[in-house]
Amino acid sequence: MDLQLQDKVALVVASSKGLGKAVAAQLSREGCHVMLTSRNVAQLEAARQELLGEARGKVAFHPCDITRAADIEALAAVTRESLGPVDILVNNAGGPPGGGFEQVDDAAWQQAFELNLLSCVRMIRAVLPDLKEQGGRIINITSSSIKQPIPGLILSNAFRMGLLGLGKSLANELAPYNILVNTVAPGRIATDRTRYLDQLKADKRGVPLDQIVAESRGLIPLSRYGDPEEFARVVAFLASGANSYMTGSAIMIDGGMVRGF
Repeated sequence: MDLQLQDKVALVVASSKGLGKAVAAQLSREGCHVMLTSRNVAQLEAARQELLGEARGKVAFHPCDITRAADIEALAAVTRESLGPVDILVNNAGGPPGGGFEQVDDAAWQQAFELNLLSCVRMIRAVLPDLKEQGGRIINITSSSIKQPIPGLILSNAFRMGLLGLGKSLANELAPYNILVNTVAPGRIATDRTRYLDQLKADKRGVPLDQIVAESRGLIPLSRYGDPEEFARVVAFLASGANSYMTGSAIMIDGGMVRGF
């Protein structure tokens, strides 16, 4: 299948590692010109060098703290100057700290809001003129918690749902401009974030990490964690010209873990 991604410009947020990096790598292999971004310049440079080995398009990077509006505006401007108008925006961010309702204070709520919801609003606003001019794709990465809240992750559960509502609303508002907006929700994908959450659970229960991983795998019909590359292939399709009629959808990429519809 021709994904029609050659020479498209993709801005992938939080892409120096984890799911963002996997998505950026897949898009670059499909011929996109990709802008990487995170706060860590050393990680960005390492990721760029790794992607260049298989890339069929340009790969650039620009550091950005996505909780800062000025940084986001600068990132959008640098992307246009170095690669061209943005065709594809992949919104992504690291998850907020774990904790139940009584363990998080106002400062934690505010920080999670700015990182996991307001940053996406600002990022979309920054590239929207490009997308309205030529059409395009917005993919928002959330979590399986949009279907099934995860115990001990009250901040993530709340703001991931907010992002789901944002995506569904924008799918309607932006359809006249041929901008397709979709949400992807990873389950247990083998990333540093998943290992962090597994370790938190192991520490809380006082059991070995391997036990937690085995228990988690037992809840997944496919009996394993997903690979970041498996996740990235779904995102690449949603970002592509091959996807011409899917918008406003929330796609679970979880190996069947979530039991609800």
